[in-house]
Amino acid sequence: MINNVTLVGRLTKDPDLRYTASGTAVATFTLAVNRNFTNQNGNREADFINCVIWRKPAETMVTLAKKGSLIGVVGRIQTRTYDNQQGQRVYVTEVVADNFQLLESKAATESRAHADQSSTSPSTTTFEQRDTATPNNNGLNALQNPFGNPFGGQSIDISDDDLPF
Repeated sequence: MINNVTLVGRLTKDPDLRYTASGTAVATFTLAVNRNFTNQNGNREADFINCVIWRKPAETMVTLAKKGSLIGVVGRIQTRTYDNQQGQRVYVTEVVADNFQLLESKAATESRAHADQSSTSPSTTTFEQRDTATPNNNGLNALQNPFGNPFGGQSIDISDDDLPF
């Protein structure tokens, strides 16, 4: 069985560091990960993925990564349940990160933090604007899809006999 996850996204807020009763560090954070396609309006939607990281990497993340930081995470998907205060069973799916990597320079992070302080737009809008305006190594916008949606959101008319499986 394989349970391996690799994500690249931006932190939606500063990681939250806590310690268990036994003194083990645990940080929780949410990554905004853009989808590989655009919606009918031509905008990219994002998935907000809850993550947790333990021990020394948790403490390191809290000191280095801030809201808006572009990070890569490698880990696994984990599910758990608990009963809330109303007695209802709550199901949680999250990524347990083994490690993370900062994917932009400290100067870029500080520059964005300064821009966020002077911005009046909501943070989700800031993520879209920032991501679509960031060039990658070959000069294209980082999130620009050079292939577009070949079907234009339309359904594909194909009979079952034409499928190879």
